[in-house]
Amino acid sequence: MKTLDEYLDLAAQAHGHLCAGQVLGVRMAMLGLRELGIEDPSLERKRFVTYVEIDRCATDAIALVTGCRLGKRSLKFFDWGKMAATFVDLPTGRAVRVVARQDSKDRARAMFPELDKEQAQQKAYRALPDDDLFERQSVRVEIRPEDLPGYKAPRIVCEKCGEGINFKREIVVDGRTFCRACAGARYYAPLK
Repeated sequence: MKTLDEYLDLAAQAHGHLCAGQVLGVRMAMLGLRELGIEDPSLERKRFVTYVEIDRCATDAIALVTGCRLGKRSLKFFDWGKMAATFVDLPTGRAVRVVARQDSKDRARAMFPELDKEQAQQKAYRALPDDDLFERQSVRVEIRPEDLPGYKAPRIVCEKCGEGINFKREIVVDGRTFCRACAGARYYAPLK
């Protein structure tokens, strides 16, 4: 595994700036991987899956450290608004959920009262021990075969819109097969 400073330099380049969220994300991913015994994530990308619970700066840093990507189906996103990630070792089923402690912001202000909030958090998040930054918990994550990286399955066609549906995401209503949007779960509204 690279050093914290190496990852932070890469995170700043990839994300466009370095912020407290990037520092937390890098530290969170490093901790999660260490908990699973993964020394070099670049050599073991097909071994684990990462679930993130927020779409903020930390998620970019977590993806950078782990090498997990949405397009590779190894990064999973749940929009729960929590600074948390779960790291799952696929061969063993072991998983650890790492959550940023809410009181870490207070610790940062106490450590560096002369700095503004962002600078204090960045500096403190680099220095604080893992136990002062994060809560960690062993968890179980049931991953369906269709959610695993590399899963292959036939493509189903929605009977209403004709669009293809992958990975068993179709919905059957009264014997008819629909995509989620045509079944009423759309996040968008057609204009025509």
